[in-house]
Amino acid sequence: MNLRGKQKRFLRARANRMRPLFSIGKDGLSETWLTQVNDALNNRELMKVNILQNSAVEPADVREFVEANSQIQVVQTIGRTVLLFKIADQAKHRHISEEVKQI
Repeated sequence: MNLRGKQKRFLRARANRMRPLFSIGKDGLSETWLTQVNDALNNRELMKVNILQNSAVEPADVREFVEANSQIQVVQTIGRTVLLFKIADQAKHRHISEEVKQI
């Protein structure tokens, strides 16, 4: 699903008070990290990831790596925080994506 502007705005509003659930540290990006994030998004659909100060990874690198290797979409990057969205595989976890489709 390609997100339109209004849909991204809705997702940013939903994530406003969220705290980052995952961090990227000195180990950087890996397939294992991406698998764990993907599994978490299958239950949540929307979450924030924080890039720690000791990491050599930049937000643009995270966007490129995540979008190239998965179905996860980067909705927004603010500083060293990245907002990720993915439609859940199971229908019982698709609460946010159903609202997004109606916008």
